[in-house]
Amino acid sequence: MAVYFSINKNDLLLLLKEYDVGTLEKFEGILEGIENTNYLINTSKNTFILTIFGKRVNKKDLPFFINLKRHLIEKNFPCPQPITNKKGKSISSLKGKSYVIISFLNGSKTDKITNDHCYQVGKMLSSLHNKSLDFEQKRSNGMNYSKWEQIFCKCQKSKNHKYLELIEPIKKELNYLKKNWPVSLPNGIIHGDVFHDNVFFKNNQFSGLIDFYFACNDFFSYDIALTINAWCFENKNEFDQKKFQSLIGGYEVHRSLIQEEKNIMSILLRGAAVRILLTRLHDQLFHPIDAFVKPKDPLEYFSILKFHQKINIKNYLS
Repeated sequence: MAVYFSINKNDLLLLLKEYDVGTLEKFEGILEGIENTNYLINTSKNTFILTIFGKRVNKKDLPFFINLKRHLIEKNFPCPQPITNKKGKSISSLKGKSYVIISFLNGSKTDKITNDHCYQVGKMLSSLHNKSLDFEQKRSNGMNYSKWEQIFCKCQKSKNHKYLELIEPIKKELNYLKKNWPVSLPNGIIHGDVFHDNVFFKNNQFSGLIDFYFACNDFFSYDIALTINAWCFENKNEFDQKKFQSLIGGYEVHRSLIQEEKNIMSILLRGAAVRILLTRLHDQLFHPIDAFVKPKDPLEYFSILKFHQKINIKNYLS
């Protein structure tokens, strides 16, 4: 979550008149995240989150995200509840930007990741995969290999920056992934963004998952790979085997990995690393001057990629 699109109190007061959420008491920007703008809103009735969508979110996809959250809530999966306005709509527009208001989830991200946190995250992820199996809407992955190539081509054209040494290794890796990426694995709805900022804990117990705006249909094991890279590398990007095995153990509470997924996991981990590496590189090179949040370091994921290029993670799977 973050603030890239600023609104004032008058804008917000007009916006809230369209909802039955009480009167505004206070609001503040949430200074985390990479794309969307988020505000914490306190009213006389409750606490809410206002999300104003950035360029990476296509407004045509918003009904998918809203309906997915409603589907999961009906199945008792803890995620934000979309709030409808007085006209019965969940998606509205402000100054040309689409926005939604969602419920506030209790809890917070953890600052110190433990093996148990990883176990709970894995368990949560397989629960999400299972509970969305009967969700009928489909959305292709807008951050697939073709998109990686597009982002890379744009970054490749930028010449005056400190990350020039990344260009050739990324080019080689993209060629490798194109030749080796799987074509058939168990698939369904994935979250696609299970980073620390998006997972809440309360008293060290999982309390909710937020930020579903990369959710789509793709391989379940690719979602696992994205999550492993986010949760199992710490202390100067060193791989933590116990956290990895805890996460996989938690995942297999609700869904067991098949052998094909285990065999291909290293490829998926490399692709998952490239996906974040490229978007971070892009955000470094084309960061808006007036943005409140500093872009994250792509070198973190370049280090993770180099680990996966050397080690076959299958050796750590039972």
